[in-house]
Amino acid sequence: MEYVIGAILAIIVIITVGLILRKRLYDSVDYYEAWKLDIMNRNVAAELSKMKDLNMDGDTKEHFNKWKDEWDNILTEELATVEELLYDTEEAADKFSFPTAKKHMKEMESMLFATEQKIETILTDIQALLETEEANRQTIEELEPQLTELRKLISQNRYQFSKADVRFEAEMDEINELINTYNKLVEQGEYMDSTEQVQLAQSRMENIKNEMDEFPTLYKKCHKELPAELDELINGINEMVNEGYTVNQTDLIIEIGHFQSRLLEAVQILEQDNTEEVKPLIAELEVRIKEIYDQLEIEAVARNFVEAKLPNYERLLEKFEAEFEETKAEVGVLKQAYHFEESDLEKYMSLEKLATKIRQQLLDFETEIAGNAQIHSVIRTKLEEAFEELEQLEKEHDQFKKSIANLRKDELEARNQLQSMNESIYKLNRKLRSSNLPGVPNFIWRLLEEATDKNNQVLVALDQEPLDIIEVQQSLTEAKSAVENTIENTNNMLEQAYLTEQVIQYANRYRSSFPELATKLEEAERLFRKAEYELALENAARAVEEIEPGALKRIEQNQAQIV
Repeated sequence: MEYVIGAILAIIVIITVGLILRKRLYDSVDYYEAWKLDIMNRNVAAELSKMKDLNMDGDTKEHFNKWKDEWDNILTEELATVEELLYDTEEAADKFSFPTAKKHMKEMESMLFATEQKIETILTDIQALLETEEANRQTIEELEPQLTELRKLISQNRYQFSKADVRFEAEMDEINELINTYNKLVEQGEYMDSTEQVQLAQSRMENIKNEMDEFPTLYKKCHKELPAELDELINGINEMVNEGYTVNQTDLIIEIGHFQSRLLEAVQILEQDNTEEVKPLIAELEVRIKEIYDQLEIEAVARNFVEAKLPNYERLLEKFEAEFEETKAEVGVLKQAYHFEESDLEKYMSLEKLATKIRQQLLDFETEIAGNAQIHSVIRTKLEEAFEELEQLEKEHDQFKKSIANLRKDELEARNQLQSMNESIYKLNRKLRSSNLPGVPNFIWRLLEEATDKNNQVLVALDQEPLDIIEVQQSLTEAKSAVENTIENTNNMLEQAYLTEQVIQYANRYRSSFPELATKLEEAERLFRKAEYELALENAARAVEEIEPGALKRIEQNQAQIV
């Protein structure tokens, strides 16, 4: 019993699934049926009917018949095939033959999609043809009155176009011929081919309008204005030459003549050919005319500068030369009295050479100006450089004068220092004599003698002719060191002697109580009398320190306060 119920349930499930799948197939059939009806109701015929307003000849007729046949084929054959497939799909669905039904639906899908593309292509091509026809017609309708206006403009203003009116009218005739060719192609139904004529006519129209707008101005420039400017420029150049200005007259006249020839050619090009070729020449010529005027102005300004500044330069140069002559005389005197360093002599020779060069530059300026051998702008540049060179020469001259003035200054300072050092030695000698010491150590006399000799060497160097200030300074440095060393050692010796006396006097209070101290003090006194002050101080200090530690330090402090 259970198996029977299970079998019944399985059958019910299978039947239910089959019914659902068949329902889906019926729905798909309805979808494709609706798609087919949509295609049948497309307005292809209406679009084709719009072409009947065109001239149905030539390509237009061929296209019309082609598109009409394709649409008829879609309706009578392709959609009929789809109808049969719809019927076969329903029949297969009724029989639950799902694979067969799906196969038919796949075929319908492919056919309907291809049909859609064909229809889209037909509609696009029709629309393109209609739009092309309309655009071409509108363009021609705009060109014809423009052409009439241009002819009228030429007729009423022939004086503005000179001989170019023939060229413009010929171009208008060519545009008119393009329009006529367009009309013939339209009459023949060759709408697509007529587009080229329309585009060419439109381009030619734009070109001739632009040229006619530009022509009067360009022609006036080439025929009158620029030739007049060139003539005026030639007159200006000649006037400047007559007034004594130095300009490249020949080169400029040749260049201007070349431009005049090119302007004559430009007039012919404007009258016989086009305007575009002439524009670069006009731009080039206008720039060049301005450049030449700028050059002439620079030359005029340069001449005024040279005429104004050259006398001032000459005065400055003469002033410098007078000062340099004084320096030369001074150098002549100083060379006899002083030894010059090689670097100073080289500097002097360099100054003299540069002064000669600058004087020659002035002579060259005067020669060039007198003989018109050089343009003033070049002379101005050279003169400005000459001013800078003269200024630099004056600075170097001042530095040189200071350096030779230092020779005398250095000599005077050396003599003053020598005098001061001699006075120091004299004072040191007097100090030794008034010291009341039993004697002066030999090394002090040797130092005094050496310092005196060094001072004498400085004096010898100062008395040499010519005087070598470098040698003087070297001798002075050695003497100064010797004098300072002598003073230092003498003062140290005197301080030791005075301190020894103080220590011995202080230690005498212990002499009677300490026999050993008395013996040591006697040795210190013996050394003191022999002028062995350093050894005497050592013996006396050692003796008193043994009795009273720290006594030496107190004695030194007391002596420092007294000093």
